[in-house]
Amino acid sequence: MPKLTKRVVENAEIKGGEYFVWCDELPGFGVRIYPSGRRSYLVQYRSKGRTRRAKIGLHGPITAEEARRSALALLGQVAKGEDPAEERAARRAAMTVRELCNLYVRAAEKGLIVGKKGTPKKGSTLLRDKSRIIRHVLPLLGNRKVVDLTRADVTRFMRDVAAGKTALVEKTSKLRGKAIVEGGMGAAARTMGLLGGMLSFAVSEGVIETNPVHGVKRPADQRKMIRLDPAAYRRLGKALAAMQAEGGHTAAVTAVWLLALTGCRKGEIEGLRWTEIDSPGHAFRLAETKEGASVRPIGTPVLELLAALDQPFRGGYVCPGRSTNRPYRGLPRAWRRLVEAADLPGVTLHTLRHSFASTGGDLGYSEPTIGALLGHAAGSTTGRYIHHLDAVLIAAADRVARTAYSYMTGIDPEGLDLRSAAATKPPT
Repeated sequence: MPKLTKRVVENAEIKGGEYFVWCDELPGFGVRIYPSGRRSYLVQYRSKGRTRRAKIGLHGPITAEEARRSALALLGQVAKGEDPAEERAARRAAMTVRELCNLYVRAAEKGLIVGKKGTPKKGSTLLRDKSRIIRHVLPLLGNRKVVDLTRADVTRFMRDVAAGKTALVEKTSKLRGKAIVEGGMGAAARTMGLLGGMLSFAVSEGVIETNPVHGVKRPADQRKMIRLDPAAYRRLGKALAAMQAEGGHTAAVTAVWLLALTGCRKGEIEGLRWTEIDSPGHAFRLAETKEGASVRPIGTPVLELLAALDQPFRGGYVCPGRSTNRPYRGLPRAWRRLVEAADLPGVTLHTLRHSFASTGGDLGYSEPTIGALLGHAAGSTTGRYIHHLDAVLIAAADRVARTAYSYMTGIDPEGLDLRSAAATKPPT
C-alpha cells in the first residue's frame, strides 16, 4: 500500500461496496472508501485482544496530513495502554444536548453543516439557529443526555414549545432593546426542524444510532398569511406619502415602495445595489439571496421609481444608510410607524411579498409564474420560466406592479407616473 496522501485518497477507485486503503508508512492509519464516494480517515489497532477502529474524520473537511497527525496521536494513546475508541464511546454516551448544540454550531461555523443545494448554512440562518437553541432547545432539553432521548421526549418538547412554555420577554444589550420569545405551532415546527438536523448530525458523528425526531408528526408551520386588500393598500400609500412629506428617510420610503412593487424579501431590498439593476433587461440580478443568485423580472413602475432616485456612485446601495456604501438598517422602525399610521395591525414587511403574490393570483397568473416573480428556488418549473419566458414574466411583473401601485395611489394603472411617488432628496 502507498503512503496516504491527498492524491492517493482522491484517486481511490469507487467500487460497489466499501473498502479500506491503508498507509504503508504509518501502520494502522487508513481511509475507508464508501460506494457514495465519501472518504473517511480512521485508525485501526488492537486493545485487550480485540481489533478496534477509531474514526478521525471525513476527507475534505480535514486533509490527509491533518488526519495523519491525528492518527499519530491516537496510536500514541494506544502505545500507553489506552483505548481511544472506548474512551470516545464513553464520551458520546455522556454527551448532553447542550454539548451537542455546541458541537453542531462549531461545525456549522466551519461550513461543515450544509443546507439547501448542499451549500454551507448562511450566517443569517445560523443566527436563527442559535436563537432557537438558546430560547427553546437548551431550556427544555439542554441537560438531557443525547443517547437517552426518545421519540416521546421530542414529542413532549414539541408540545411544550407550541404551548409557550419557553415564552419570555427579556432585555437585550441594545438601548431599550428587548427580545420577545413566543411559542406557538409555527415556532414548534421550525424548532423541531432544527432539532432533527442536530440529531441527524449526532447520528453521523456516531453519538446515537437513530434519530428520535424521525417519525414524529410535526405541526404545520402556520405563519400568518395576511394580505393587503385594495383598501389596506390605499391606507399604506397615504401613510407613505405622509412620511415623505414630513421628511422621512428617503431610504425607508424607497424600500417600502420597492417591496410593495416587486415582491422581494426585506433583506434583498436592503442589500440591493445599483450594479444589480438591469434596466434594459427589466430585471434585478441579485448576487445573493435566500436561494442563492437570483434574477427577478421587474415592471416599468419599478424602473420609473429608481430613475427618480439619486445615484451617487454605481457601486452603492439603492437604499443607503448614513453613507452610500452602507445599507439602510432603520426599516423595521420606519415600518412600525407606517403600520400605526395606516392602521394595519399585524401586517409585516413580509406581508408585502405575500400581497404581491396574491395580487398576481387575482390577475390570473399561474403558480409557476408567480413563483418566478418571487424568485422561488430554481430547479423546478419556476427555474425554466426564468430562462425561457422572460417576456412573459416581465409583462406579468409590470402588470402586478401597476396594479399594486394603483391600489396605493388611486391612479389608473395604465397612466401612472411613479416619479412623483419616489423620494428624490439625498439621505439624511
